[in-house]
Amino acid sequence: MNTIIFPLLVLALIFGIIYIFLVRKKKPHFFEPLSHSSRLLLENEVLYYNQLDDANKKVFEERMQLFLSKTRITGVNTIVDEIDKLLIGASAIIPIFGFPGWEYTNLNEVLLYPEAFNESFHQQGEDRNTLGLVGTGPFQNIMILSKQQLREGYRNRESRSNTGIHEFVHLVDKADGEVDGVPEGILSRKFTLSWYNLMQFEIKQILESNSDINPYGATNEGEFFAVVAEYFFKQPDLLETNHPELYNMMVTIFRQHPTGG
Repeated sequence: MNTIIFPLLVLALIFGIIYIFLVRKKKPHFFEPLSHSSRLLLENEVLYYNQLDDANKKVFEERMQLFLSKTRITGVNTIVDEIDKLLIGASAIIPIFGFPGWEYTNLNEVLLYPEAFNESFHQQGEDRNTLGLVGTGPFQNIMILSKQQLREGYRNRESRSNTGIHEFVHLVDKADGEVDGVPEGILSRKFTLSWYNLMQFEIKQILESNSDINPYGATNEGEFFAVVAEYFFKQPDLLETNHPELYNMMVTIFRQHPTGG
């Protein structure tokens, strides 16, 4: 009898271990609700958040808190204030809000510089024209943002620019391995050729001065995608009016309809 029971116990133990590690669902993350002061900051500074209904505001807050719990934010010659954390968190969630469960696996830390910097990451000198950067090489999985431009991107609601959103869109693009303007991690393959052709047409329009899209978008396809995403999330009604085909493609890519249409 013992020779039969023992192997059965071993099998039961093995199946129990498999169940625990492979079958059981992950425990949900629990966070303290945002403080009243933090929520007020979001409402005052982030128009995107303010336009959500109460249920989606709660989802947005929870996803933002999860992101901030897993991502270091480090000030370099500057202090990271609560508003900076909230704006970085908002910038991370806005592009992926249409994708429940999406997390950035290609980011560990955000370095916050006080102002613009140069290609050598120096914060002094006249050649400081970099506002944000998704790192490569030794800076892999690191993002650098200008504190000044991060805040300006939200406070200037008349502009079509937002440095924080721009850099996080680069990370979404990079999820398939390349920052090439074709975010294969979220865009269905049946749309990739249409999107690529549309990019080429719109870049040509920029180069010929026939477009209101930021000329920086003509640098390459990766920058075009990020620049248009800024426009889409900052001024969706204007983008829909001036570039309806581009707007509809942004809706397809991000699975969001910022105009509410």
